[in-house]
Amino acid sequence: QVQLVESGGGLVQSGGSLTLSCAVSGSIFNFNGLGWYRQAPGKQREVVSLILSGGITIYADSVKGRFTSSRDNAKNTVYLQMNSLKPEDTAVYYCNVVRQYYNGSYYYTPLDSWGQGTQVIVSS
Repeated sequence: QVQLVESGGGLVQSGGSLTLSCAVSGSIFNFNGLGWYRQAPGKQREVVSLILSGGITIYADSVKGRFTSSRDNAKNTVYLQMNSLKPEDTAVYYCNVVRQYYNGSYYYTPLDSWGQGTQVIVSS
């Protein structure tokens, strides 16, 4: 059973930075990577970044060049460094493991269960 605990959120001014952490426990060998997701008030949850088992990292267009995902295997922790934050980055951020599927192209699906997430608020 995989457990993921997010932390590091907070209130920051526009243009500021935050680093989120996701502590991972349990076996993740059956999964193809780890993803960061976010859900803003009144909106659907969306993917922010994916760190795939092959070493590839994918970012949503809205955060490219501003956010960086990294993984510390020794600490079983995944990080999301967020720079140049904007008010539209305000959301609850979650991490989750993902599985890879193929249906003409590859796509990645997270587990149905989610942690509590960590709140990020960017003030203008």
